[in-house]
Amino acid sequence: MRLRVSVFLSLTCTALQLAVAQTPARPDSAPPKATPQFTVQDGGVRETLESIVIPPKAGAPFTITLQTEWIKTLYDGGTITTVNQRRIARDGKGRVYQERWFLVPKNGKIDSQMTTIQLTDPTAHTLYNCFMLEKPHQCVLTYYSPTTTSVYRQAAVKTGELSNDRGSAIHEELGKQVISGLETTGTRDSVIYNQWIFGNDRKTTAMWEYWYSPELGINLLSIVSDPRFGKQVFTVSDVMLGEPDVKLFDLPEGFEVVDHRPPTPPKVNTDPRPRAVIEESGSSSNN
Repeated sequence: MRLRVSVFLSLTCTALQLAVAQTPARPDSAPPKATPQFTVQDGGVRETLESIVIPPKAGAPFTITLQTEWIKTLYDGGTITTVNQRRIARDGKGRVYQERWFLVPKNGKIDSQMTTIQLTDPTAHTLYNCFMLEKPHQCVLTYYSPTTTSVYRQAAVKTGELSNDRGSAIHEELGKQVISGLETTGTRDSVIYNQWIFGNDRKTTAMWEYWYSPELGINLLSIVSDPRFGKQVFTVSDVMLGEPDVKLFDLPEGFEVVDHRPPTPPKVNTDPRPRAVIEESGSSSNN
């Protein structure tokens, strides 16, 4: 009897061992996968530099080069200066061609690159943002509401006290001067903000100086100075009057059009500056 029991127990244990050996491992017994790790950092600033305004004016075609200089003062008294230059054209129908280039350190070793071509048509109400550095190459189509029948005036202040005890303003007429062969009229607006209006611990002055060409309907020289953002100087050069190369208004070859227009036109936007669909990140990256 004892022999039979021993044999039975031995066979039973062997069967259990085989069953355990043949049972697949449970998923939770597999070695854990490595957890992805990324580098992050608190703080920082994202900045977008607004350039000059090119309204869709009909009957005033041109091709120009716009030079931009952005000077920011550091806490230790030094400065950081970034620059670029880009081509802008407008035809007699009011269509506008603009290139956007990276701002790069002045006198540095970094070459600028063209990031975007923007094409606006005030008659068809279209805005194409063609992103040159992205793949696949795409031109994103959105709605553009400004028209050639609208008048776009430069913002100005009136000399006197600001409302709600925010400070005071001074408007100056600077007369006339010739820039790039065109007559311009100059204005300067200064706003002196009182203490603690936007967290400032002392009075702060912001200044806007514009030299406007009535013939082209744009500023040929703009100087914007604000302690919060630095000093921005926009200078128009290489002015060529007359119709630009018609090929400028063709979409870049090999680019796919992606239509992001809403089903119904949005509310009228009175700002004629075209906006990029994709936000440019990083400090002073694009203009």
